This record gives sequence, structure tokens and C-alpha cells, in this order.
Amino acid sequence: MSFDLDIGLCVQRGPRHRLEDHAGVRLPASSQEEAWGAIAAVADGVSTGGGGREAAVSTVAGLLRDYHATPPTWDTTVALDRLIAALNSWLADHNRRRQNTHGEEGEAQVGLSTLTALVLRGHSYTLAHVGDTRAHLLRAGECLQLSQDHSMVRCGFQGGLTRALGLDERVTVDYLSGDVQIGDSFVLSSDGVHGVLSPAVFGQLAADGDAQTAADALVARALASGGRDNATALVVRVRGLAATRLEDWTRRGAQLPVPHALQPGDVLDGLRVEACVHANGVHRLYQVRELQGGAAGPLRAMKVLHEARASDPQERAMLAHEAWLGARVTENGAEGLVRVHEPHEPSCFYVLFDWHPGQSLEQMLAARRAFTVREVTDAASILVRALGRLHRHGVIHRDIKPENLHLGEDGQWRLMDLGVALSGNAPEALRVLHAGTPSYMNPEQWSDDPTEARVRAQSDLFAMGVTLYRWLTGRLPYGDVEPYQIARYRRDPVPPSRLRPDVPIWLDHLVLKAIARDPRQRFETAEELLLALERGASRPLHAPLATPLMARNPQALWQLALGVSLLFNVLLLYWLMFLPRH
Repeated sequence: MSFDLDIGLCVQRGPRHRLEDHAGVRLPASSQEEAWGAIAAVADGVSTGGGGREAAVSTVAGLLRDYHATPPTWDTTVALDRLIAALNSWLADHNRRRQNTHGEEGEAQVGLSTLTALVLRGHSYTLAHVGDTRAHLLRAGECLQLSQDHSMVRCGFQGGLTRALGLDERVTVDYLSGDVQIGDSFVLSSDGVHGVLSPAVFGQLAADGDAQTAADALVARALASGGRDNATALVVRVRGLAATRLEDWTRRGAQLPVPHALQPGDVLDGLRVEACVHANGVHRLYQVRELQGGAAGPLRAMKVLHEARASDPQERAMLAHEAWLGARVTENGAEGLVRVHEPHEPSCFYVLFDWHPGQSLEQMLAARRAFTVREVTDAASILVRALGRLHRHGVIHRDIKPENLHLGEDGQWRLMDLGVALSGNAPEALRVLHAGTPSYMNPEQWSDDPTEARVRAQSDLFAMGVTLYRWLTGRLPYGDVEPYQIARYRRDPVPPSRLRPDVPIWLDHLVLKAIARDPRQRFETAEELLLALERGASRPLHAPLATPLMARNPQALWQLALGVSLLFNVLLLYWLMFLPRH
């Protein structure tokens, strides 16, 4: 979901001979650009020979054109700093060449420019500022000036500016970041507006009417009040927020308090607690119901940190990552996954999920519920498809097991719990966490070689294969594995059909391939595993090769050689001591 913005822009030349102000706004052109947010900019050109207009237009146009082309992994301030530095270098180089060309012959058309740029991204804003254009924030009836002028009013040098684009080879940019709320208004203006109007009049005009009405009123009043300069006002009113970014969740997790232990009947942010369904010393999970205008709304699951972990910044960062990840992977649909809901102006730090009544696979297996082979393969197809969706987002679940596979009362299977999942933006505490359940972890994760032990998407596929084996047979393929218990992997699993005769041979081969001890024999992608499930007996896989003894136990050959040697030496000793001599 992108921002819902009301934008107004008014630029007037006023009594000046030339219009040297320039302003613009660029919204995401497609869903692929929504992650960058919206950018607005105002520039006021400073002329020495008439180059101010060119400098202002080039600055705004270049910034708006290139911002959405920066890598999405860059922080907003990094993206703005790189672009502004490039624009400044270009302007400074043009000014220097023009001065060298004219020399003593006449005045060079040197162009400088101020710049105030605003980026709205997720639930936050970032401001970049150079010069004496300004940014104001209107919130809750107050008008707050966000930028500070870089000028000396009584100095005639370059219009009194101490900083401007094109003035020096390097430019120092002021940056400011903060949160965005629905109802906020941002006003970017040139000194032809804010330099004429009093703060009280400025704030009143900026708050009245829609964005275009406010922008027109600011410029008209400034010129009517005797303004002698170009006048520009750009008003942005926030009517709806974009999807929350990881930075927004992280900031929320760091700043908001953790709710105390809640009891049934307690109400928090319009959510009434129905029951506490899980508590493990790290998290609490509540069933809550939304209250909509006094009426009972849908049920949700609320996940909060246990109060004992409330002061742990790493736990806060990991829960924020889980919330952001869940929202990201379900923003275009949630089949096979659990949707995360964005709380509206929360007073505490918590995460809201869809509530799905039902049971986990672990609960059903413990109750000895019988599944037909067709039920298992149909459910596995849904879950593997959801797993593939995670992998396409660059996410590794890391804890696939029956406890985290859920069948809702609506008949839908879903993957649960992204609490230890890894993404490209996972916090360091989550990266170093050796997560997972040992019996479902591929054996190379216990290797002493960090490269070999690195968690990959294939680790999830191995865990899914172990889950399928247990789903079909009620047993684990390698038995109960304790951490670093490599000896458990020194034998090949028994084919599922030997434990359950109705398992077809093609499914035997598929499961054994998924849990093969040799990673080169396993499925490489979730799509490959899904294709094998869907083809079934029509395109069966070949039976995986048995693991050679040397691969299962590299010491076996040496142990055998040692045994033969000992036996030979015992026989030799017996011959020397007891057999008759001639």
C-alpha cells in the first residue's frame, strides 16, 4: 500500500524579472517503486549573471528523476546524500568552467541553488536541507519549523548564503528524520513566502483548506504583503500511510513500552483480551478481539514480549523484524501464511496477526489422527508453495516442523512462526542465533566449517522432508537428534513404504531425496519439490543412491583396518606361543 497524499504546489514569479524558484513532487510510478516512497523538493536559484534558474531546475529535476533509481537497500539519508553530492559536483564544475571561460571579459553566468527535499517512506519522513528554503510540519494545531537557514541576512555575499549547491566542491547537508502520522501536513517554501509572512499567519494559511488551497493562499498573501522575490509553496497533507518499513518497526520497538501481563477483559488500543494462549518466558500470545465502534470485531492474535525481556534491545529488534517480515511476505496475498496487521497509533509494542482457530500438525500427530496419503500430499503442496514464496522474498524460515504447520477450521494449511526466520535485513542477534529443532536440521549445519554450516533455503526443504517422513510414518527418519549428534546421520533412513505399505514408490523416492544425507542429492528449490509432488506417479523420481559407507562414516575403513590388524597380531601371537616348534 502506498501513501495517500493531498499535494498542492504554487510557484509565482512575483515582481522579479526572472523566475528562479523550482519545485516538484514524484510519487512511486509502480508497485515496484513503492518501497522508496514519495519525494518532494523546493529549490531557490541564486544568480550571478543569470544561472540561478538553471541551477534550481537541474537540482530538483535531477533529484526527483534519480531518487527512485537508487538501490532499495540504501538508507534514505544515504540515497539523498549521494544524489545531492553528485548534483553539487556537477553545478560546481559548470560554474568553475564558466568562470574560467569568461575570465576578465565579463560576468559569468554562475548558478547556485538552495534545496529542501522531503522523502515520505513507510511511517517516517526524512528531510535534506541546504540554504534558506524551509520545511515546516503542521501537527495537532502546531506549526513546527524543521529546517534552519544557512544564511547571513546582512551579508551581501551570494545572497547571504553560507551554504548552497554549486558554491563549493563539497556541500554539507542537514538531515532530519521523524515519524509520520495521518493528518500531518508538510510545507516546503522559498524565502519569498516565509521571509514575508509572520509565523502565525504562515501556520494559519498552511492549515486551512486542502493542499492546493493552502499553497495558493500562502503565495498570494506573501505577494500581497509586499514580497519582492519569487514565491513558492509546496504543501503535502498525509491522509494515509504506506506499509510499515523495518526501520519503522524497529523504531517503534525501541521507543514504545511493552504491555504488562494482560488479563481477560483488559482493553488495549481498542483490542479486548479474550485469553492468554501461550507464554514461554520470552513472549506472550493473546487472543484478542477488535472493538469497532463499540461492536465486537474479528479475532486477532497479539504477540508481545514477556515483561522479563522488556529491556532487552535484541529481543525488541527480533520481534520488530518478525512483524515487518510477516507484513512484507503477505502484502499481496496470504495463502499458506499468516497475515500481519498494522496497529493504528499503538500505545505499546506488540504485533497483531490473523487468528485462525484450528490445530497444529504436532497436536494432531500426538492425538494419533490418521492422514491418507492423498491428504498428506495435498497439504504438503500448499505448504511447499508457501515456503517457495518465502524463499523468493529472500527469507529462510529455519524452523519447519509439525508444531509450526497449522490446519485452520477453514480447511487451510498455513506456515506459522517467523520468529527465527532470516532475511537480508535480519538483526545481528538473529543471524548469530543457532535456531531450529535438531531432529529437523540438515547434518551439515553441525559442521565446524562456517561456510558449510551456513543456513540456506535448502535447509528448509530438508526440514520439510523430515516433516513429511514423520507425517507419513509417525517416526523421525534419523531418530531423535541432539545438538551436534552427527552419529545419528551415519545410516540411511528406512523407506516410508516399509513402515506404511500404502505409501507409493514415487512418494518413497521423493521423501528420501528430500532427506538425503548428501546435500547434492536433495532438492535445490521449493519449486522443484512442488513439481515432484504435483507430478506424482506420472513422472516419478529415480530412487536415491544409498550413501557409501565411507561417506556415512569416514572412520569406518580405518576402524576395519585396525580390527584386521589386531586380529592378525593376535593370531600371530598365538602361533608363536602355543603351536609346536620343530
